[in-house]
Amino acid sequence: MVEELLVHVCGCMFGSHADASGHFSPCAQRTQHQSTAMSRTTFFEVKVLDAKTKEQLCFLDKVDPRSTIGDIKSLFHKAYPRWYPARQALMLDAKDKSLRDEAVLQNLPVGTAATMYFSDLGPQLGWTVVFLAECIGPLLTYLLFYFRVPYIYSHKYAFTSSPHPVVRVAFACHSLHYMKRLIETIFVHRFSHGTMPLRTIVRNCVYYWGFSAWLAFCINHPLYTPPSYGELQVNYALVIFVMCELGNFSIHLTLNNLRGDGSRSRRFPEPTKNPFTWLFIFVSCPNYTYELGAWVGFSIMTQCLPVAFYTLLGFIQMTIWAKGKHRAYSREFKDYPTLRMAIIPLIL
Repeated sequence: MVEELLVHVCGCMFGSHADASGHFSPCAQRTQHQSTAMSRTTFFEVKVLDAKTKEQLCFLDKVDPRSTIGDIKSLFHKAYPRWYPARQALMLDAKDKSLRDEAVLQNLPVGTAATMYFSDLGPQLGWTVVFLAECIGPLLTYLLFYFRVPYIYSHKYAFTSSPHPVVRVAFACHSLHYMKRLIETIFVHRFSHGTMPLRTIVRNCVYYWGFSAWLAFCINHPLYTPPSYGELQVNYALVIFVMCELGNFSIHLTLNNLRGDGSRSRRFPEPTKNPFTWLFIFVSCPNYTYELGAWVGFSIMTQCLPVAFYTLLGFIQMTIWAKGKHRAYSREFKDYPTLRMAIIPLIL
């Protein structure tokens, strides 16, 4: 008995495959299993080509099969420091869509010798910078026209104020809208590590800043005509605007708190005790619904054609975004409410 115990201990210490009776010991079996697992590990070779010229840019040897596309971008970044990960687009074919950073190498339709194509997305900026740039511009631009600085209108009207109260109300509403967006950007929104190309940011800023200047030019113009129904129209429109702004802010808070409990499981947003969130019963993206309502109210308040045109363009773009989000929710969650529409309750 003592001899068998000594043989078993020695077998574990020195990697013996069998004990004195000829049977494999548990320790030896574990050692054999670990050796087999290590021998079965297959590393990948990743070759990165330029999507345009098909020239080989980088060759990555012994890549762990559990590596993600984000890991591969980091390795590629070491070879080419000027192309940081956010600037890279990696594809399995030069004409395919860019692979997601979360995609795992061994789950892709590639062999152990994978070929990927690289495309430069250009300079990138984080979403916080994007939102700040898009919001600060309209806020400051409107001020120039509201205070009628020289060379915008006639010198006769330089630094004068409009006699129509609606102009002051419109200025307060426009400023409130963009100040709210700035506050949400800094304190409410949770941005991923995603970025936006610099050229897209410039295009967006031209859109927001340009429209803000056009709206402000017309509303603060010395020849501006107030709404047809006067104070009654302005007051009703002001109520619509304020209610929709509060609703939009409430929805953003709800979306921000969706993972406030620390859970990593994804959930779709649902109504809370806040009445403004009850719109989730009918639409998937009530933040866009409230945003649209606010601009409709602003259009009625000012009775200005450029404002109505800006609202229409915003409605078209937000509908595209809302439909995409609605389809994503429907695909991801089998129990997603069928009553919900994308942006307009029971309609769209």
